[in-house]
Amino acid sequence: MPTPPRCKSLGRQCRELTLTIGVSDIDDESRSLQDASVTWMTGHTERITWGKPYVVGSDLRVEGTVHVPCKYLRTSSGEPAVRPDGLPNYHTNDKKKQVVRCSAHGFRGPLPASTQLPAQDFKVILGENRFSIFYKNRRRKLDLRLKRAAQRSLPVLQSDNPCIDAPCRTGDNTKGSACCRDLTLEVFLASSQRRLEALLRARKSPYLCKVKREDDETMECEVLSACGYLAEDGTGCRLHDRILPNGQRAKPSLCYEWPDFGPDETGHPGCRLI
Repeated sequence: MPTPPRCKSLGRQCRELTLTIGVSDIDDESRSLQDASVTWMTGHTERITWGKPYVVGSDLRVEGTVHVPCKYLRTSSGEPAVRPDGLPNYHTNDKKKQVVRCSAHGFRGPLPASTQLPAQDFKVILGENRFSIFYKNRRRKLDLRLKRAAQRSLPVLQSDNPCIDAPCRTGDNTKGSACCRDLTLEVFLASSQRRLEALLRARKSPYLCKVKREDDETMECEVLSACGYLAEDGTGCRLHDRILPNGQRAKPSLCYEWPDFGPDETGHPGCRLI
C-alpha cells in the first residue's frame, strides 16, 4: 500500500493538485493537429481547470488543476469530505463550521478551499453554433457552421458510429460515451518530486486512478473528467459535423479514429470495439 504523503497540515492539496501535463510532440504534429490535440484535452472540463498551453523544447504542455480530493480527507463522521461533483459533503446545518480530518495524519480543521470554478464559468459550448476552441495557436470563441450535406446524398438509415447506445461505462459506473468521460494524462513529474508523487497516488479512486511511473521524468494516470462538448443527451457530440473557418473539421481527429487495442488493453466495460 502506498505511503501517505508527508503533509504538515490540511491544505489545498487535500482537494486538488496542479500538474504539468503533456499534450503532444510539436515535431510530429502540424499546427492544425496541435490545435486539435489542445481542443480535445482541454475540453475535458468536469474535474480539470486548464491553463494556457506552452512549449518546452519539442513538448507542447499545459498546466491542469485536477479537482480530485485526497482519499484520506474525511468528515468528522468518517465519510468522504467531498462529493464526486467536487462540492463539500456537508453534515452540519452551518456550512461554515464544517470540520474535516486527515485519516492518515490526524489533522483536523475547516474544509480547505478549492479553486474549482462554477460550471458556467468555463463552458466550451457558448451557444447553438458558438464554441470555445483552439484555432491557430490560441483559444478563440468561434461560430462553427454545420457541414452541408451533398444535395443528392441518400438518407442515412443507420449510424456508422458503433458507440451510439453502447453499454460502455467508466469506473464510477456512468454509462455511455465512456471514452468522452475519461482521459489518460502524461504528467511531467520527476522521480525526485517524491511528495507530489505521493499526493498524486493518494487521489480518490476511480476519479483519478491507474497511476504509474513511465520513466524518471514522467508519470501516467487516468482522470474521470467528462468532455464539455458532450450534447445534452450525454452521448452525442456538439462538435460533430462542425466546420472550422479554414474548412477543416472542428471535431478533433482523436474523437473519430477508433482505438487500436493492444493485447494487454481491455477498454471500457461494454465497449463495442473490443
